[in-house]
Amino acid sequence: MPREVLILREPEIRALLDPRSCVLAMEQAFAAYSTGRAQLPAVIHLNVPEDEVPGNAAAQNRGEIHVKAGYLNGGPYYAVKIVSGFPHNPQLGLPANDGMIVVFDARTGAPAAFLLDNGFITDFRTGAAGAVAARHLAGAKISSVAVVGAGVQARYQLEMLALERSFNEVRVWGRDPDKAQACVEDVAKRRDIPACNFAVTESVSEAVDGADVVITVTASCEPLVRAAWLKPGVTVIAVGSDGPDKQELDVDVLVLADKIVADSIPQCLRLGEIHHAVESGAILKEKIYAELGEITAGLKSGRTSGAEIIVCDLTGVGVQDVAAATLVMERAKTEGKNS
Repeated sequence: MPREVLILREPEIRALLDPRSCVLAMEQAFAAYSTGRAQLPAVIHLNVPEDEVPGNAAAQNRGEIHVKAGYLNGGPYYAVKIVSGFPHNPQLGLPANDGMIVVFDARTGAPAAFLLDNGFITDFRTGAAGAVAARHLAGAKISSVAVVGAGVQARYQLEMLALERSFNEVRVWGRDPDKAQACVEDVAKRRDIPACNFAVTESVSEAVDGADVVITVTASCEPLVRAAWLKPGVTVIAVGSDGPDKQELDVDVLVLADKIVADSIPQCLRLGEIHHAVESGAILKEKIYAELGEITAGLKSGRTSGAEIIVCDLTGVGVQDVAAATLVMERAKTEGKNS
């Protein structure tokens, strides 16, 4: 029996995915996972040895690799994703992030596709996950949004959030003010983001203070957001802490929260914001209110009052990659791409 393996590269994949469809796919994937209709093994983390960056002996090009896999029960495919982050790669003229997804036929185990997306699917589905969190956890009306971090994911989070809520102010903080300014200027040009006031702040507290939605998208290994800066009714969507050493929220944020939501409770107990709060003894694991999929499946309620402080810990789960990859595969077949 002859086998055909589809090979798609980033430009083709970008053309096959759109924000609204991806948000719907993520919502369904979370529900499937939290209702026992998906398979999700533990994440594999791999760090490569630190090497000096040529021309900059003080900089270390430590590589961080994540391997995630998943299967949605009854679906046509399962997938394995390998993504890497080498933060000093731009000094070498290379992108900081890279990766690919290998898609397999769930009936036979045969390779079905190599999605050479350079990490795009991860970025896109992560932004879509933030939109799902906002749909169910943010207030019906929001005015100001704080974004802590100024990279690619900051842009995707704002783009996807705009599908779910309108807002009239965005405050962005980044370690590099020039990059934060570039982020603001880039987002302000987007037609799919409502016209509003954009500003770069000098401090995290200035960005977060009084915001209705706080989105954290950094690779920080030390807390950036403090509970004292959060107002009643805020929704905190923590995205950056996808490893056991990363942390963006002080544990006092989770102590303060009325509801804590995880994309995967077992995973968030090993890494992410919940991991730090439980490990330090600041909260008991029983304080975790729900998985996001329990809420999208209708098993538990999302926001129930305007004053609730809600924290959503998004560490990234493999079913998101399967859902996005399946969407790519279906659309590729519709367009007649088969090799």
